[in-house]
Amino acid sequence: MVINEVRGLPLGGPSYFLGVPTTMQWAGDFFSFSLRLFARHASYLHPPKVGSVQSGANNSEPRLLFCQFCIWRSMKGVESRNQFGMKLEMKVPSPGESISEVSIANWLVSNGDYVENGQTIAEIDSDKATLELAAEAAGAITIVAQAGDTVAVGAVACIIDTAAERPAGKAAAPVAAPAAAAPAAAPAKTVAAPAEDHKNITPVAAKMIKENGLPQDKIVGTGPHGKVTKNDVIAAMSGGFDTSSIPVRGGAREVRREKMTNLRKKIAERLVSVKNNTAMLTTFNEVNMKPVMDMRTKYKDVFKEKHGVGLGFMSLFTKAVCEALYLFPAVNAQIDGNEIVYHDYCDVGIAVSTPKGLMVPIVRNAESLSLADIEKNIAGLAAKARDGKITVDDMAGGTFTITNGGVFGSMLSTPIINPPQSAILGMHNIVERPVAENGQVVIRPVMYVALSYDHRIIDGRESVGFLVKVKEMLENPERMMFGGKTAEQILLGL
Repeated sequence: MVINEVRGLPLGGPSYFLGVPTTMQWAGDFFSFSLRLFARHASYLHPPKVGSVQSGANNSEPRLLFCQFCIWRSMKGVESRNQFGMKLEMKVPSPGESISEVSIANWLVSNGDYVENGQTIAEIDSDKATLELAAEAAGAITIVAQAGDTVAVGAVACIIDTAAERPAGKAAAPVAAPAAAAPAAAPAKTVAAPAEDHKNITPVAAKMIKENGLPQDKIVGTGPHGKVTKNDVIAAMSGGFDTSSIPVRGGAREVRREKMTNLRKKIAERLVSVKNNTAMLTTFNEVNMKPVMDMRTKYKDVFKEKHGVGLGFMSLFTKAVCEALYLFPAVNAQIDGNEIVYHDYCDVGIAVSTPKGLMVPIVRNAESLSLADIEKNIAGLAAKARDGKITVDDMAGGTFTITNGGVFGSMLSTPIINPPQSAILGMHNIVERPVAENGQVVIRPVMYVALSYDHRIIDGRESVGFLVKVKEMLENPERMMFGGKTAEQILLGL
């Protein structure tokens, strides 16, 4: 073995692993270790000269010594690293296999702050979701990639100095203690709801305030815990306001530019791609929502008490869609090159509007879930999407999508297919309309529904038949139990 090789080792890798900052320390440790083994290895009394090579049996002895030294130095390196600390480079994680770069949306800490292990320090935008970046160790942080920067997956986002001292008065993150019993609710009082407290106002009241440009902080809420209701807004409008408190719009002609997020850019690309690469058509129908609304009104309290979740329209639509997809499998299929891929399961995507854009988390195997399970899945996924905690896996796949523009007041629309899927169902608002029943004009709550589909794979008969079947099951909810058929049809084997 050439002794000079010991001094010429590429110490960049070993020094990082073993915690050795300089070549001199390596050489010193090697010499010290050799002396310790002196008594046990008498043959080392006459080491080979520098630059010479020994042959024969003795040639293996220096290698044995060097291996023993590496093991000992590794143990010492761990002790040294624990004692003196190190600088940890945190790299940008990969949100998914097809994603090569992301944007730093926002840093939740400042440069030089002391962060705790596991603390969320940044938000990262990819073209599919917004992810959180958590600190991998406790220490002082040095930000490398600035907010708004587009960085490659695997690039260094920040550096954490684990040797930094914890600031005085800042204790380590405590273990979460069990939640104390909630105090008894105080009697409801009539108080003024603050303008920025959007949770202390009913949706109808908020809409009226926005449409009329009213100052919410001037409206006194009489609902539970001071909640502002529709009647409060009407009463306030009747009493009048000081016009000086109402903001005046117009006058300014400013223009601002904002950089598109990766998610928004990806949404734009996909929407244009769908229009250009599919033969998309839309068919419409109307649904009498009275049967499902009556059922929901009758059982919603019992349902929530038993299952711990409310009974909404989305679970009923999802269940009806799953039954219809079984009867019209082409609507649940996809085009892959020159082949059509049929699915014997229903992974239903639920479109959710978030502050960062539209996201479509997936309710998997929806055909096998109960209404309660569907509601729980939808509520959990929607909350994750709005809180920015949705993952790529939550949105991967999907065989069919449902979108509900009715929550924003949409009466009718033509939803765009979510590729590579072949169809999407659009729900809209429920409005009381005059309809003819048995020769009589009656008022019924009606919803217009729309099915956009790829005509390359789905014919008109299948698209219209699918939407009619969804309509029939919503107007006769018991049919969902029998694959879209009535109990009489099942009895008669029809």
